[in-house]
Amino acid sequence: MVFVGVALVLVSVGLVFADVREAGNAVPAAPKDQDMTLTVPSMKRVKDIPVYGGPIKEEAALRNGTLHVKDTGFPWQREANVYIAGHRLGYPRTDSFLVFWDLNELERGRRVLLTDSEDTRYVYRVFDRRIVGPDEVSVKKPIAGKNILSLQTCTLPDYKERLVVQAELVRTVKAPVRQAAEGSLPARSG
Repeated sequence: MVFVGVALVLVSVGLVFADVREAGNAVPAAPKDQDMTLTVPSMKRVKDIPVYGGPIKEEAALRNGTLHVKDTGFPWQREANVYIAGHRLGYPRTDSFLVFWDLNELERGRRVLLTDSEDTRYVYRVFDRRIVGPDEVSVKKPIAGKNILSLQTCTLPDYKERLVVQAELVRTVKAPVRQAAEGSLPARSG
């Protein structure tokens, strides 16, 4: 009887450790909606730029900010290529105006920040910059075991090719938990 009890305790402990290990590998929960903003601290025109996706048409998204390319990943996924396109010139008096004008100057090691609708910030570091043809789709594919961000714009002067800058997720900063106002807390007795 004691042997069966010890065996059950050991099995239970093993299951708890397996659950803890599994929880450490859990994929973060997706936010309620897929709205995001983009900030590149070293690019003065890229601060809290809207990243549109979902039901909005590509033309409208690119006119008013940047576009999260359909069928690419999200920052809250373990393995993804979060692919965002933006105009080099854009439209005056909109968030698209010159948004990726100096993307070609974004250097390796520079930070790129995405913020989701629940204020979780995803910090990426640039690791690659390349020129591809307009029909090149391999740059949209994820890299095994990584969460990367790809920023794409047209090349100058003729817009014939695409400049793609890629960055790897290095940190996720959860939004601080909003606490109740002091006056709304229940009074302590005693």
